Amino acid sequence: MTKRAQKRVMREGAFDAGQFDHRGGAAVDDKIRRLPLNRTGWSPLSRDDHDPTREQGYLKTIKAKSDGQAQLMKAVDEKNLVLALGPAGTGKTYLAIAKAVEALESGSVARIVLSRPAVEAGESIGFLPGDAEDKLAPYLRPLYDALSDRLSMKRVRSLMAEGMIEIAPVGFMRGRTLNNAFVVIDEAQNCTYVQLKMLLTRLGWNSTMVVTGDPNQSDLLQGISGLADVADKLETLPNIAVVRLADRDIVRHPLVAEMLGVL
Repeated sequence: MTKRAQKRVMREGAFDAGQFDHRGGAAVDDKIRRLPLNRTGWSPLSRDDHDPTREQGYLKTIKAKSDGQAQLMKAVDEKNLVLALGPAGTGKTYLAIAKAVEALESGSVARIVLSRPAVEAGESIGFLPGDAEDKLAPYLRPLYDALSDRLSMKRVRSLMAEGMIEIAPVGFMRGRTLNNAFVVIDEAQNCTYVQLKMLLTRLGWNSTMVVTGDPNQSDLLQGISGLADVADKLETLPNIAVVRLADRDIVRHPLVAEMLGVL
């Protein structure tokens, strides 16, 4: 008997081919091996659906890693319009999209609308080939990344094909009314005051809108970004939440907080 066969006997017990023959003769296929007799853990033959050792499904839950993030998540649950302002790495976009996916999966909304200004970060990338979707893909890539982290890319593509997830630049939002939707406006510091006013007034019935951005990292010329002014004015309204995240809420590499403290 080979070592491999000996290990199999120790693991599974002695193999009796006759046990598979219901006619009392030799087994039809002598290569069939039974499952180990002394198994531990969940068995597919078990009828106990409440077996605590069985993993029923995979669910990636989001948890606040700071007081600021907890405040943001609570505000999204309670208000229809939330402005999340803070430095890079505080999880503004990720939490907003995670909440959007959560609302879509639970049936609270019928679709997700993600919008972002198509502004180059301080450099010109020149002419991009392809149709409108191909030209805008580099600008909207961060939204795809956040979506794919919450859903598989196959599911994202399927939902986009069905119109349940829409990703569009700010320029395509004028004239629309977004009912029964979860709307996320990302990188709002690259929007002018007029653009933000237009975006905020797209809010329709049974909809939630989250606007994220860092007023200190605008790619527009100084004084053109309207995020800070809009936040200051809307903060006085009781039905709108303005959450201001700080360096202590940064959840990226610790060096990010250190760098932002001196830059």
